[in-house]
Amino acid sequence: MTKEEVRARVLEVGIVPVVRAPSAKHAIAAAVAVAAGGISIVEVTMTVPGAIDAITQLIKTLGGEVIVGAGTVLDAETARRCFDAGAEFLVTPGLDLGTVKAANDAGKLIMAGALTPTEVITAWKGGADFVKIFPASAMGGAAYLKALRGPLPQVPLVPTGGVNLNTAADFLRAGASALGVGGELVLHSVLTSGDVSQITTLARKYLEIVRQVRETEKPALAPA
Repeated sequence: MTKEEVRARVLEVGIVPVVRAPSAKHAIAAAVAVAAGGISIVEVTMTVPGAIDAITQLIKTLGGEVIVGAGTVLDAETARRCFDAGAEFLVTPGLDLGTVKAANDAGKLIMAGALTPTEVITAWKGGADFVKIFPASAMGGAAYLKALRGPLPQVPLVPTGGVNLNTAADFLRAGASALGVGGELVLHSVLTSGDVSQITTLARKYLEIVRQVRETEKPALAPA
């Protein structure tokens, strides 16, 4: 899959599930549950034990329908390992230009983490395809995102941290290109209990929020 195809999928779906789980088995179950809810993209974080193996397995089982990426990538070497495993995109929690370069060199999409305006500009100029604003809630949530969008309308922002069913619509209205959703979608309690149907239900709810906001935010048609 090309970088442009991955970019188009992120923009189309509008939700990037962040899978943090106690094991590769749990991560795979979470990704399958998210896919069942209609979200055709998933980020498996490097904090998952056996994350690389989980990515490889997910690509074998869901690769035809779900774009699998790697999250919490901290350095270029890890980036290369993720790409070797088949990851189609990377997400970082903070800004590391070496990791951004590794993604660019591989022709893969990267969401580089940033928080301040300076970091956002540096990430964008450094070659990031999206800039992940993390932790978004700690800086004021949707209001902070809107403030960043004012001087930086050309930068596609993906707020993560504090995105939930109550705040998702506000982030989208503030100008988010997509939303990174972690523990408010991939519930840890559900993973350990084994009833992942709740994750599927939540995935559908997040997609519906995206649909509703985009529908109401459509510019009115000019009179004939």
